[in-house]
Amino acid sequence: MSDIAHSSAAPQPRPMSAEERKVIFASSLGTVFEWYDFYLYGSLAAIIGKQFFSSFNDTTQYIFALLAFAAGFAVRPFGALVFGRLGDMIGRKYTFLITISIMGLSTAIVGLLPAAATIGVAAPVILIGLRLLQGLALGGEYGGAATYVAEHAPQGKRGFYTSFIQTTATLGLFLSLLVIWVCRNSFGKDFEDWGWRVPFLVSILLLIVSVYIRMQLSESPAFKKMKEEGKHSKAPITESFGRWGNLKIVLLSLLGGTAGQAVVWYTGQFYALFFITKTLGVEGNTSDILIAISLAIATPFFIVFGALSDKIGRKKIILAGCLIAAVTYFPIFKALTHNANPALEAAVAKAPVVVVADPDHCAFQFDPIGKKTFKQSCDLIKSVLAKKGIPYSNEVAPAGTVASVKIGAAVLPSFEGEGLPGADFKKQNDAFGKALGAALKDAGYPAKADPAGINKPVVIVLLTILVIYVTMVYGPIAAWLVELFPTRIRYTSMSLPYHIGNGWFGGFLPTVAFAMVAATGDIYYGLWYPVVVAVATAIIGLLFTPETKDRDIYAND
Repeated sequence: MSDIAHSSAAPQPRPMSAEERKVIFASSLGTVFEWYDFYLYGSLAAIIGKQFFSSFNDTTQYIFALLAFAAGFAVRPFGALVFGRLGDMIGRKYTFLITISIMGLSTAIVGLLPAAATIGVAAPVILIGLRLLQGLALGGEYGGAATYVAEHAPQGKRGFYTSFIQTTATLGLFLSLLVIWVCRNSFGKDFEDWGWRVPFLVSILLLIVSVYIRMQLSESPAFKKMKEEGKHSKAPITESFGRWGNLKIVLLSLLGGTAGQAVVWYTGQFYALFFITKTLGVEGNTSDILIAISLAIATPFFIVFGALSDKIGRKKIILAGCLIAAVTYFPIFKALTHNANPALEAAVAKAPVVVVADPDHCAFQFDPIGKKTFKQSCDLIKSVLAKKGIPYSNEVAPAGTVASVKIGAAVLPSFEGEGLPGADFKKQNDAFGKALGAALKDAGYPAKADPAGINKPVVIVLLTILVIYVTMVYGPIAAWLVELFPTRIRYTSMSLPYHIGNGWFGGFLPTVAFAMVAATGDIYYGLWYPVVVAVATAIIGLLFTPETKDRDIYAND
């Protein structure tokens, strides 16, 4: 059965009215605040790792911080189901109010949560619980916002108007970076102790503003008419995923669209931020400014590509963005190293670091219990290198060989810590760490990126290019997803593939990529994850997904 199918009341091509522009602006502004809340954690992952996972080693601490960040993404598909069902049954407006309230309160509580040093293991447990609530709320947010805006937009301008919703994630990230920058410069050294809490507490004010704005919204005209005619779905989850015809579209939109869009989004914005701070050692204040400038320059391209998709199609732009990104990621990230930390690049070229060890006696530097001490000779080397962010390669040594590390022509043997008394192990380990640190310094490896050596204009250009890739894949995708599904189950149907793509394929990208780097020592190895996913999406999307730009969503069965 068609919902509002071929209705004479379906809107004809026309300019957007002043009232509709006001409604869409209010919807988009509320979504900006919600993304601000969500991305505060990602922007402060390194500090949060120290505050809430302080009992773990440095590598485990950072991976756990990223896992807690990813926890919010893991539950987004479940939020899509819960709130998508509500949105299709009771309306878009009321679902908005629920999601923004959950998000705002969860974020504010993070700002009040005592650290692990105060309440022990309860701190990370509560933190992860709050991240789960944020993820559930955000899972219900995007589908509603995109659906709401699309159902107000005139035929032929849907890509243009929904592209404003697409800017909200980037604007939310930009706002979070701006607030963090202000607080970091206001509080100085106190920022890492307690000043980091202030951006979270600001969410209380943003929550009040967001709820007020959303109270002014009227319900979507398409939903209101459908409800009045009694054509709304009474079982949107069953209709969306229990019928093969619709489920097939859900799967194709995930594998041939949102998965690739997601990895390009998170590589271009979040992984780039993690890369220049954690890997290249660019000071946090500087990296925030560089990322913020690139976001400010590139954000208008969401509108450009959204409007362009109304003319040439959604699919072409999204898949082109996936392919171009996949082809250019490696050279762009290598260029970031060259321009953000040239001393590191020079040291790697002049004196490459090679760990010579029996691979059977090398552990992955991840300790989920927080109690393990890595004592094998290989682990002692890699622990120091991981802590200092030094790239290295691996060379296989004969079984039973005590590991050593080559730094150019110099060779520094490690030692076996297994079986040594605690005091002896600590003494030898401290001595080895100092010796390795001195050898790296002598070879020219910098402890941090030299601010004077950063080619800031070029770094901004490179970061801007990465964000423009984001705008290509993300700008048109809201309109594409809306046009794939009928009104009666649109909120539910489009939300699940979007949030599986962005919550799982994209949200876990920083964690997976950093773990891949930690396992191999190759600072670029993590890029294989987004490259493979983006290429797979481009192939599946080209072969199996439809173009939708000319569809009438009021006659979409």
